[in-house]
Amino acid sequence: MDNGIGATLREARNRRKIDLSEVEAAIKIRPRYLQAIENEEWDALPGGAYTRGFIRTYASYLGLDGDRLADDYRRSHATPVGERVPRRVEPVPASARRGDSRISGRVAIVAVCAVLVAVVVAIGLLGGGDGGSSSPSSSAKQGSGKGGTRGQQPANAAKPGVSVRLAATAEVWVCLLDGKERPLVNGQILEEGAEAGPFRSGSFEVAFGNGSVTMLVDGKRANVPASSSPVGYRVGSGGELVALEEGERPNCE
Repeated sequence: MDNGIGATLREARNRRKIDLSEVEAAIKIRPRYLQAIENEEWDALPGGAYTRGFIRTYASYLGLDGDRLADDYRRSHATPVGERVPRRVEPVPASARRGDSRISGRVAIVAVCAVLVAVVVAIGLLGGGDGGSSSPSSSAKQGSGKGGTRGQQPANAAKPGVSVRLAATAEVWVCLLDGKERPLVNGQILEEGAEAGPFRSGSFEVAFGNGSVTMLVDGKRANVPASSSPVGYRVGSGGELVALEEGERPNCE
């Protein structure tokens, strides 16, 4: 289209007499993606929030309204299913995520205690005044006490897995999967200042639409370099960070 997104960007670049290699050096987006945008070859691009981020960055570099052109792409070309309106993503408290399991655990504990009390009372009634009556009761109490000691976990015991927490320093698209490939942040756009997590899992895979994010791994800041291009990482069980290539990154959309 003569007045399409790609033509608008190409004409602006030609007016400024800039070639694609100069654009790449300035905004860190690969020339093949820039060329695909100018030719409106949308299938050659990652799609969704990735493509909108590319368009916004490229247009802003050329002095155009990047937000308007990115929105034009979203309305005209993006697949409606899976698209999400940018919104603030609030962290889900760990207590809320584990609420159901805690309730179930409390019910089970109450039931076990009730059974133990019934057993102790029954032993006492059956034993009557017999001199040996104190022995089973005492043994039961001691066994219960020992079992309770064995069942208690030290307060400072380390929890299994690794924790991840995200904080957006600017608008950023995020796809975060846990070690079982379940989405924790399901292809959402975090606005500047928004946070997600902390989450805990044996490992994680994460993809960002750009580098505008602070990622804390077990409370320590991970090295996520500033970038206008998409990046992705695998977080190992020991907190180690491994960069993922394009085809290896998770895609929640």
